[in-house]
Amino acid sequence: LPIQETSDNLLIEKTEAMPLKGSNETILVAEDEPSVRTLVSKILTNYGYEVILAEDGEDAIEKFRLHQDSIRLILMDMIMPKKNGKEANEELQLIKPGVKVLFFSGYTADFIENRGISEEGIELLMKPVQPTELLRKVRQMLDA
Repeated sequence: LPIQETSDNLLIEKTEAMPLKGSNETILVAEDEPSVRTLVSKILTNYGYEVILAEDGEDAIEKFRLHQDSIRLILMDMIMPKKNGKEANEELQLIKPGVKVLFFSGYTADFIENRGISEEGIELLMKPVQPTELLRKVRQMLDA
């Protein structure tokens, strides 16, 4: 019997570690690097999310204006051409105050701060991010 109890615990731990699937929630992904944009889109769509892609901060604002009623979360790179993540977020918050934004970046915190972007009060994932970590954070923000 103790062997069975251990097996049950392992099964529970594995189940809890698995990321939760989406329920067709729409996520706007703003990323200037095409390969990263494509990879993130594939990960999210494979787990049940609808994805709208944007190439930079300005494109993210335009796409958000068109689809703001359906977008539940914005996943946005911090450093992008035309408008960086901070600038784009400021405009997005004017369009729809309280919209949920999850930033991600491949740059160090020092580099981001030197560009005038503070990490205070923002949700930030550092690239490269593991798919399971990305999915967990997305689910966590959607459920908050």
